[in-house]
Amino acid sequence: MAELVPNPLYEALEDALRVVEPLVHEIEAGVEAPYQAFHSGHVWTGPTAKAFDAQLAHYRTYVRSSGDKILSDLHEALARTPHEVTAEEAKTIMSRYGLP
Repeated sequence: MAELVPNPLYEALEDALRVVEPLVHEIEAGVEAPYQAFHSGHVWTGPTAKAFDAQLAHYRTYVRSSGDKILSDLHEALARTPHEVTAEEAKTIMSRYGLP
């Protein structure tokens, strides 16, 4: 039986998740704070504020759903990827994806 080695694609996906997850949370927090401040009632009121609120709520939802989708896709790809592969498969994966 062929010797198994760590799958470079699995490692790359883990690295991507480690980098991307905090960024997604940072972006979500960056939208959430102004949204909460706006909804405090102390920032801006009036008809234009209501229109802005609708747009801000839309972007907040978009940011959250996009971040969730990105993280979900990475987790799914990681779950489908074997931890180990043969040395030959590892070479092929590294070549195909330009991994070091």
